[in-house]
Amino acid sequence: QVQLVESGGGSVQSGGSLRLSCAASGNTYSASYMAWFRQPPGKEREGVAFIGTFEDTTYANSVKGRFTISRDNAKNQLYLKMNSLKPEDTAMYYCAADRLNWGLLPRYTYWGQGTQVTVSS
Repeated sequence: QVQLVESGGGSVQSGGSLRLSCAASGNTYSASYMAWFRQPPGKEREGVAFIGTFEDTTYANSVKGRFTISRDNAKNQLYLKMNSLKPEDTAMYYCAADRLNWGLLPRYTYWGQGTQVTVSS
């Protein structure tokens, strides 16, 4: 089992920045592959950014050049730095982990409870 706890969400104005964190605990060996997802109100959950075991990354087109995913394996932490935020980035953001590589597909075994990001215009 892996437990994931997100933090760092909040309310910002358009153009602002936030850094989300996700703390992993438990059997972190099963958290080889990690990703960030988001779910806007009334919409489906979508993949935002993925990071693999070799620090390889993948981003959704909508956030490329604005968001950066990173991880600190020594601290069991996952991060998402979000710059140039837009109102359409408003969503609940979730971190996810698995021992399998799901990329940006929402098929991960372990999920956090989410942290809300609200961007006002």
